[in-house]
Amino acid sequence: MTAPRYDLIVLGGGPGGYAAAIRAAQLGLTVALIEQEGLGGTCLHHGCIPSKALLHSAQVLSLTQKGSSPDFLGTHFARAIDQSHRAVAHLHQGLNQLIKNNKIAYYPGYGHILSQHHISVTLPQTQATLEGNHLLIATGSRVTRAMLSTSPIEDQAIYTSDEALKLRTLPESVAIIGGGPTGCEFASLYAAYGVRVTLIERASSLLPSEDVEISSLLEKHFKRLGICVCTGTSITDVVRIGTALQLSGPQGQWEADVLLIAAGRIPNTDCIGLEALGLAMQNGRIVVDEQMHTNCLGVDAVGDVTTRPAFAHGAMAYGIYVAESLAGKTPLPVDRWAIPTVVYCQPEVASVGMTDVAAREAGIAVRVGRCPFSANGKAVATGMTEGFVKVVLEAESDRILGAQIIGPHATELIGSFVLARTCGLGASALKRAIYPHPTLSEAVHEAIGDALGEAIHLLRRRTTGSSPNKNST
Repeated sequence: MTAPRYDLIVLGGGPGGYAAAIRAAQLGLTVALIEQEGLGGTCLHHGCIPSKALLHSAQVLSLTQKGSSPDFLGTHFARAIDQSHRAVAHLHQGLNQLIKNNKIAYYPGYGHILSQHHISVTLPQTQATLEGNHLLIATGSRVTRAMLSTSPIEDQAIYTSDEALKLRTLPESVAIIGGGPTGCEFASLYAAYGVRVTLIERASSLLPSEDVEISSLLEKHFKRLGICVCTGTSITDVVRIGTALQLSGPQGQWEADVLLIAAGRIPNTDCIGLEALGLAMQNGRIVVDEQMHTNCLGVDAVGDVTTRPAFAHGAMAYGIYVAESLAGKTPLPVDRWAIPTVVYCQPEVASVGMTDVAAREAGIAVRVGRCPFSANGKAVATGMTEGFVKVVLEAESDRILGAQIIGPHATELIGSFVLARTCGLGASALKRAIYPHPTLSEAVHEAIGDALGEAIHLLRRRTTGSSPNKNST
């Protein structure tokens, strides 16, 4: 039997893969999409969507049900888990319909690369071989337990973040290894439900890739919530002592009922046949250039499987770029400095571009503007005043180098700065815009005004310094 032939074969149905497949189909290409576990990948089934559904429930709980009984908290948590599963199912159904409507040939099975133009697919009832003019590898990444100097013990109380999202009962205490985005989000979630949380991070601060002011404020907030934050701390061994797990390291010992490993992911590059292509690899990831090309002609890769991981939203942007390029269009390259980072802990954290520290280290003179949410009318009215908006401008112009936000709805507010960086808008352009009052977005306006020396609602104007401005009425 002749193998079906397509213009594009996409191996992996996560955000980067399905976005590329849909966009390519929209542009008239014939597309095959191979996904073993379910369309949407880790983001939909084990990450972004279920975790954010749970975090929303936790936020509502913290605003309305403080001091609730353990029985109520347990029931509320179980219902939140069920709601997160319903959200996943709804979005998964919608994504399947999109693939069908765009006439994409969907193969729900395990794909193995035979050559740059041939892919074998193991389906539930049969085997198929596909032929394609172009191959896009978007197999993503997976969680790992390999975070200890010694192998972790096999224990039913040790979970990865994927497994934790399926638990319907609350532990009395949890130790979380990893103070990055996943660890901080789970710490917020469990603390809101009254669980005793110990958060352990090997680096000297939480969210070590973020602005130092944001990391410091987040750590202070977590400690006020009763979270035991242990930075600069590594764990080398885990043993069971009675009903608890004991974690040990050079810095001390800790006990918890449950251990959650939230420290890193590994790319899904094994067992998919990459050896047939002779791809250049680096630390287990596929080496790609700015156009997502590999060293094998006709083979591209996007997302966590590459040396340019860019979160789900970045993978989607890269996937669309690849699809449009294959269709003969000339899309603008994706600006990696315009890909935002978002963390849905409480308070939320979001950033884009360079920090002021990174800019100065690169030899760039900067102007820094800040607006604390305590100076924002909407934040004061709703009682959500912790945090600030910070913007970093090039000193000799009004070019926006970066922005960092910690506080209410930071993940939504960062969009203004992402738009500005993507479209080449300067700070003056954002300052000219009229922001609705009262809204949290006015803090963006004020931070820019502070950097330009034109702030209205701050007691003093600053263009440099390290601490947020004082608020006024």
